[in-house]
Amino acid sequence: MLDIGYALSNRFPDPPQTDYRRADVRALRHDLFCGDVYLADTKSDRELSTAWGWVPVLDFAWALCDIVERLDRDPMGSRAARPQRAELDFTESSDRLLFERRFGWVDIMADWQPLDEAPLSFAHTELRREARDFLQDLVADLVDLHEDLGENPAIWTLQARFPRVA
Repeated sequence: MLDIGYALSNRFPDPPQTDYRRADVRALRHDLFCGDVYLADTKSDRELSTAWGWVPVLDFAWALCDIVERLDRDPMGSRAARPQRAELDFTESSDRLLFERRFGWVDIMADWQPLDEAPLSFAHTELRREARDFLQDLVADLVDLHEDLGENPAIWTLQARFPRVA
């Protein structure tokens, strides 16, 4: 089972003068809500996590949802034998998460994990559901922290683009 989580950083707080209602997409994705993220396989008790404190958490959730959709472009869907690949790069470093889908399964590896370590592997449908749940839960948490964020049109668009799936 997949668990996706985050922790906001105390070392890199948002600027106190931030107008969350009017923050543009670039600020939302790259300048605000820094912290760390993890993807965990609760069955095998393994995880890929950052420990840098500066990862833009909302951008991570947004990019993860984008990647899951990109991995689903093959018309053969879960029957596609040809690997479909994508990567999520972290803005301030050369580190990346690498995604490879074959048939209905997605392997996730990180640049920083040992080469002999097996990738995390999840069903694409589970990854889609959990990524969208993570995004929606994260936005709800951030709106609880910064009420004005709930009035930001970019957030409305993001939530509409990646609704929860059953």
